[in-house]
This record gives sequence, structure tokens and C-alpha cells, in this order.
Amino acid sequence: MRKLLFAAGFLALAASACSGWTVQPLPLPGYTPPATRTPSVFTATPIVLPAPITATGTIFSTHTPLGNPQPGVVTFTPSITPSRVISASLTATAPGITAFDLVILSCNTSIDISHGMGEVTNAYVQIRNTGTTELTEVCATLRGLDEARLHPDKTRCVASLPAGFLVTLKLTVDTGYRQDTPIQVDVSTGAGLTRRAGKESCTDIGVFVSEPPNLGTSQPIP
Repeated sequence: MRKLLFAAGFLALAASACSGWTVQPLPLPGYTPPATRTPSVFTATPIVLPAPITATGTIFSTHTPLGNPQPGVVTFTPSITPSRVISASLTATAPGITAFDLVILSCNTSIDISHGMGEVTNAYVQIRNTGTTELTEVCATLRGLDEARLHPDKTRCVASLPAGFLVTLKLTVDTGYRQDTPIQVDVSTGAGLTRRAGKESCTDIGVFVSEPPNLGTSQPIP
């Protein structure tokens, strides 16, 4: 009986140990996840400010009621130093105006015995300085259409004519006897300015014509 039980147990053990494969298959490989990198940890680097530098000392105020210095008290007295102000006055000087007017006041005929001439024609010319500058070397010359010999009073000049002044000149040319004589007056200055004026005929007889006053003398323009 004991042998029978032993045989039955051996068979049962053998049956459980045998899987029916002649060659045992290899076990399937198991899935192993790949290794991962350890994530880097970034932390913000704090900005480290240097510690404030403190200086210790004793500062004395010079503005104490009793004159005793007080440590640790600073009193600043604002002081204003006036700066030197340089002011430049610019005076604009307008350029001077050079101008004059020319007018033939009258003309007549007469006889010039002193210069050995017969009939002559006289013209009374007024020159006015209407500008703002002085006129220098102001000369007036009379010309006649039938002029004969050169008369010494054909040209008259003034050395200077101030601004706002006038001068009246008497000019004379040798002309034909009892002939209508158109005349012309040319005025020039040292600055290069010129003027011209004319008159058709001078028929008045000088014996009956009065001359303007202050001939050749500068006078203020009225």
C-alpha cells in the first residue's frame, strides 16, 4: 500500500513538472523604458547689491543759537553768486541815402560886356540834397543849343552840400542874338550821381528879372 501511494505521488509530481515541450522556449524579453536625463533645475541668480557704505563722523554746525557745535547736524546755507551779465547793445546803422533834386527856377538873356560877349543866356538852378548823407563836389553845367564861345560861368561847383540843405547857382552860356535857345543843365556829384533838367526857351530879358537871393550859399531846405 505504501508503495502504491509512493508511485501515485511520483507520477503526480512528474506530471506537474512536465509541460509537454521537448525544448523549453526562451522567455519573451520584457519592455524596459529608456533612461531619461535628469532635468536641469535653473534658479534665478539674485542680484546682490553691495551694502551701503556708511561713514561715521562728527559734523559740526556753525549755525547754532549758542555757538556750540552739535554733532550729526548739517546745516546748508544756500549761497547765490551773481554771475556777471554781459549785455551788448547792437545799434543797427541804416545805410545813408544819397539823393538830390534839380530845378531850373528861371532863365533870361542879357548882355555880358565884362567878358567881351554880346548876348548871353543865364539860368538859375537850385539843387536840393534830399538824402541823408552829405554831397561833395556838386557841379552844375549849363548848355545852350546855339552856344558859341565858352563862358567862364558855364560851370559852377560847391565843395559840400549837407543833407537837408539847398544851393542856388547862376550859370551863363554865350548864345546867339535874339534867338530862341533851349537850354539844358547837368549836375554831377563826387559820389557819381547825375541829374539833368531842361527848358525849351529863355526869352525873358535879364534887365527886368530879379535874381534869387543867397546865390552860391547853402541854405536849409524850408
